[in-house]
Amino acid sequence: MPTSTGTAHVERDLDHPSAVTLYVNGVPSSYLDLDDPGMLAFEYMQQMAAVVDELAPGPLRALHLGAAGCSLPRWVEHTRPGSSQLGVDLDARLLELVRTWFDLPRSPRLRLRPDDARHAVAGLPAASYDVVVRDVFDGDRTPDHLATRGMADEVHRVLRPGGVYLVNCADRPPLTTARRETATLAAAFGEASYAEGRVAAIAEPAQLKGRRYGNVVLAAVRAGTGASAGAGTEVATEAGTGADAVAPTLSSATLARAVRSLAVPARVVTRDELRAFVGTAPVLDDPEGEPTDGLAAGGS
Repeated sequence: MPTSTGTAHVERDLDHPSAVTLYVNGVPSSYLDLDDPGMLAFEYMQQMAAVVDELAPGPLRALHLGAAGCSLPRWVEHTRPGSSQLGVDLDARLLELVRTWFDLPRSPRLRLRPDDARHAVAGLPAASYDVVVRDVFDGDRTPDHLATRGMADEVHRVLRPGGVYLVNCADRPPLTTARRETATLAAAFGEASYAEGRVAAIAEPAQLKGRRYGNVVLAAVRAGTGASAGAGTEVATEAGTGADAVAPTLSSATLARAVRSLAVPARVVTRDELRAFVGTAPVLDDPEGEPTDGLAAGGS
């Protein structure tokens, strides 16, 4: 089917009659089991789900940048009844098609908005989301304007204290993009985010060693209001989680065990090990005088 940015087609999984893969411009963008909204097939989505399960209990306010077939929003709706979600995708026609093709949560539980991801984030209220997911690609790479310090600052602004930003970073050896994006997230979420375990890289061990092309999940957690707090200390909050909330950490043993126990085992890299991974990689800044809106389709 023609869409606003190209084409989309759906193929059934011959081994699982209730499952389909959505291809956007020839690239597999979403896998959905129409009978099981709690099933996530892509490894990076399973890793993201493990982070959400570790850090964000109960119903969520979730923002998905790069909605595509909405497999992750379906998982949130299934596992966290009562959640409120917004899916953003540049391709307006694709959003219309997936509403028709798939059994998606209806508005207001899941609203779908055609827009550029960065433009959409810039228009959202401060401290309004528990989870923000960036899963936006133009071909095999994320558009430049969605990976900069300016974009990370905007996401930090719209996250509630304790909220988490999850990034799907596709990279190839020597993982230059993943290192620079991690440095950028640490700059936006506070230099103390390394020591407090509030920034992480998650992937299969071979991928983290730079042996092949693949997905690295980057995660960053917003600290509490006021001065940055150390892991395990109490922080003030803005949006109803209570002044006794504990600053979340991505370096917990339970999260490490959860991603290690996936069908394709992964590792969580935090703190000093993450600093070593980043090394001297520079922060990605917006070019001066250039527009920050761009054109990109997403996949989720």
